[in-house]
Amino acid sequence: MNPTMQDITIQDLDSPIGTMMLAASESGVCALDFAERRPAILGRLERRFGRLMLRRPHRPDATAERLRAYFAGELQALDAIPVDPGGTPFQREVWSALRAVRPGRTISYGALAGRIQRRSASRAVGAANARNPVAIVIPCHRVIGSDGRLTGYAGGLNRKQWLLDHEEKHG
Repeated sequence: MNPTMQDITIQDLDSPIGTMMLAASESGVCALDFAERRPAILGRLERRFGRLMLRRPHRPDATAERLRAYFAGELQALDAIPVDPGGTPFQREVWSALRAVRPGRTISYGALAGRIQRRSASRAVGAANARNPVAIVIPCHRVIGSDGRLTGYAGGLNRKQWLLDHEEKHG
C-alpha cells in the first residue's frame, strides 16, 4: 500500500526578527515559525499529515507578500491570510479567538478563556496558545500574564516584545 503524500509549499522569509519558515497546504498556512526550529516544524507537519511532498514556490506567494507588508507596518495584512492549523476543536476555538485580538492590543490567558465562554480554562488556553503552529498570523504573541508581564513565547521574549512594540508603533 502506498499512502498518499500531502503537498506542502514551504518557503523561508526574512523578517526583522529572523528568518521564518512558512508552510502551506492547499487550505492555508499550516505552519509559520522561526527557521531555527525547522526540524520541529517538519516533525509536527509529518505527525499531522503523514508523508510530505515539500515544494518551493516559483515566486513568493500572496501569503509571503502579506507577511512582508505586516513587517513593513501594514498590520491589517494578516487578516486576509487563510490558516490551516489543524489542532483539536478546543485549540481551534482558542486560535480563532486569538485572531480577533487586534494588533496593538494584548489579552491575558484568563480574559481569552472568558472570550470563549470557558472562564476556568485559562491553563488550557495557555496550553493551546503554546501549541499554536502559525505564529504571528494567529497572534499568540498578544497574550500576556494576568499581571501584565510578558510570558513565554516559543520565539523568545525578545521577539515577542519586538512584535508588540511594532504593532503599537504602527497601530
